[in-house]
Amino acid sequence: MSTLPHDFRCPISLEIMSDPVILSSGHTFDRSSIQRWLDSGHRTCPVTKLPLPDPPSLIPNHALRSLISSSSPSPPPPSPPSDFHSLLSSPLASHLDSLNRLAKRDPSARRRLAESGTVSHILALLDNHGGGCSGGNINPAVVRKALTLILNLSLDDDNKVGLVAEGVIPRLSVVLSWNSEGGDSRYSDCRAIAATVITSLAVVEVNKAVIGEDDSIIGLLVGLVREGSVREKKEGLTALCTLCSSYEGNRRRALREGAVAAAVAAVQVAAGLARGLELLGMLGKCREGRIEMIKAHGCVRMLMKVVMNRGFRGNSNGSVTNSSGKELEYGLMGLYWVCYESERIREEVRRESVEEECMELVNDENDKVSRNARNLLKVLRGEIVRGARN
Repeated sequence: MSTLPHDFRCPISLEIMSDPVILSSGHTFDRSSIQRWLDSGHRTCPVTKLPLPDPPSLIPNHALRSLISSSSPSPPPPSPPSDFHSLLSSPLASHLDSLNRLAKRDPSARRRLAESGTVSHILALLDNHGGGCSGGNINPAVVRKALTLILNLSLDDDNKVGLVAEGVIPRLSVVLSWNSEGGDSRYSDCRAIAATVITSLAVVEVNKAVIGEDDSIIGLLVGLVREGSVREKKEGLTALCTLCSSYEGNRRRALREGAVAAAVAAVQVAAGLARGLELLGMLGKCREGRIEMIKAHGCVRMLMKVVMNRGFRGNSNGSVTNSSGKELEYGLMGLYWVCYESERIREEVRRESVEEECMELVNDENDKVSRNARNLLKVLRGEIVRGARN
């Protein structure tokens, strides 16, 4: 690895890139590294320091990824077994383990496995062991490995649309509908992984609509947020955020399923779930969402608390840490939407000295926190008016 060209290394991590993406500045970074940079609130290129568009665009650098893959020593991927169905008994577990190790580390192997017809066999496996067939028994250990393999295959952008087209979504729906009999944690793990797979697939815009049009997926994700473990809540919220990020149809479906109340409850139970606050900010983009947020018990009070405390984990000196920055960003956004909708809420927020807090936050070094604080100030001062008194 040390002999590989310098251009193969990410400018942030200085490690060989596994998933190179191009910023609008023209510089290439490893996706995980630049995503962490963006998630921290930065909106400049780490190399040029020039501003980035909002939202920033991450374009896969397929040419560089192919060069890195061809230049890096890696074992050749095994051919899929000729009689896959003969492995549906106990030997299958070790087979899935080896495929998962391969697909996780080798992008070229992910593509070859997807092109070889392996996906249809994995889906048949889920039908046989996931309770999808009539009278089928559930084997959570096998299902967990099969779902992990689908997740690993979905790491390749070129596979995401194909996985949805081959029928992954109905199988995920079955797993999400499992009941945890006796509190079996293996069921919970499978449901959480199923939600993570949905997040990965929904990164592609066309998949957002296809997934959302499934009769049950969004409702099941809302149920996961409402009733699941902390991990399930987090993965369910992340999946809903991805599905609702740029597709209004999914936001309306989520609202019909009670996503606002579920998100509010999740944040109150496990303070620090920034994804819950992010989902509220997204749902507030439509009027139905704003009305639901105003009606939801404790929602407005929770949003004010996040802003006044600068996130759930603000520093004692008042500065915003990386962990609390996202919470504050989305708390400000959510509070903006309910104030935008209702004069009654605006008056309540003014009484709690939120306006004074926003005056300090407009100078925050986190660009999104600063912008959201400025927008909230404008609506509190009547510079932006939408809602009548209600």
